[in-house]
Amino acid sequence: MNVQTLHYSEASGFSTPIGQPLDSARTLVLVFASPEFARHPAPLDTITAAYPNSVVVGCSTAGEIVGTRLADHSLSIAIVRFDRTDLALASAEVRHSEDSYEAALSIARQLKRPDLRGILVLSDGLNINGSELARGFRTALPSDVSVTGGLAGDGSRFSQTWVLSRGRTGERIVVAVGFYGDHVQIGHGSQGGWDIFGPERLVTRSENNVLYELDGKPALELYKRYLGDRANALPAAALLFPLALRTSEHDTEPIVRTILAVDESQQSMTFAGEIPEGSRARLMHANLDRLVQGASHAATGGARMATDESTLAIAISCVGRRLVLGERTEEEIEATLDALPDGSHQVGFYSYGELCPQNGASCCELHNQTMTITTISERN
Repeated sequence: MNVQTLHYSEASGFSTPIGQPLDSARTLVLVFASPEFARHPAPLDTITAAYPNSVVVGCSTAGEIVGTRLADHSLSIAIVRFDRTDLALASAEVRHSEDSYEAALSIARQLKRPDLRGILVLSDGLNINGSELARGFRTALPSDVSVTGGLAGDGSRFSQTWVLSRGRTGERIVVAVGFYGDHVQIGHGSQGGWDIFGPERLVTRSENNVLYELDGKPALELYKRYLGDRANALPAAALLFPLALRTSEHDTEPIVRTILAVDESQQSMTFAGEIPEGSRARLMHANLDRLVQGASHAATGGARMATDESTLAIAISCVGRRLVLGERTEEEIEATLDALPDGSHQVGFYSYGELCPQNGASCCELHNQTMTITTISERN
C-alpha cells in the first residue's frame, strides 16, 4: 500500500507533482476542497485527468486538513494505491431530504458483495437527513461492514455544499467507496469531549429534527433558562451548548446534536440530526482542553486496527468544533496525528456532520460536534 498526501493552493500550486505512477483500478484519490473550487474547477480537473483509472471522490468543506495543517481556500488530497484491496464506487441522488434512507439502501445494493469490509461515505451537507442516511446503512448492511464518512461543508455560510464523483461536482448527491478483501484493515473512532451538565430530561414532543417539548414543557424556554445571559446571543450561542442524546436506557455514551435554529413562536429548536420522542437529553458545554483530548481519543480508537506499515487516517471534525476552538483548532489535528501509528498520513476536513459507529459498535450513526477518525491500511 502506497500513500501520498499533498495540498493545493492557488498561490503555490500542488505541493507534490501528481501523475501516472500511482494510477490504477486499486487507487483511491480523496479530494477535500474549499467550496469555491466548484466554480473554479481547474485543479479538480487536473487531478481527475491525472488518475483516469482510479476512484476519485471528494467534497466541499469548512476547512481542509493535511497532516497537522489546517487551511482554507485550498485542496487537501490523499492518493492511496492498494496492493491487495479492490475498490468500487457507488452514488445516489437525494432530491429531497426524505430520500436519504432510500439513497443509503441504493448505495448498499450497489456495493454489496460477500467480501465487502467497509464503506467510506461523502454526502451533500445541506439537503440530506443524516440520521436517515445512517439508518439506511444500518438496515441494509451486515454488522461486520463498517460505514464512516461525513457531510460536506460550506465554511460557516451554510449556503451550498457539493460532492465530487466521476469528475464532476454536484449537489444533492451521496457518493461512497467500497473496500473489499481480507487484507484491508479499517478502524474508526469518534469522540466529542464536551462536558454534560444539568438534569436529564425526556423528549416528550418532537418531529424529525425539531424539538418542541422536554418533560412536557417548551424546549426553548428550558434551554434559555440554562443559558442565562447567553440566551441573548441565540442561535449563534447554541454552538457552545449542544445536546447530549440517549435514545435508549442502554446507551452508555450519548450522541451529540448541534442546534441549527430556534423558533420563538413555536418555542422549538431545530437540530442537525433527529431527536426521537422518548429519548433523553442533557445540555453540554465546551471545555477546550477536553475537546482536544476527545480528538486524541478518537484517533486512539481508529489506531487499534491500523498496521505498522503505511496508514491513511481520514479526520472529519465538525465545523462547530472549529468555531468553538478558534485559534486552538490545530491542536486537535496535532493530537489526532500524535495518537496514530508512526508514519501515518492524515487528511480530512471540517464538516456539517460525521458518520461513524458509536463506542466500538459496527453500526453507523450520525454525529455532530465530534472528531471522527477512519484509519485504512493493509496487512499481508
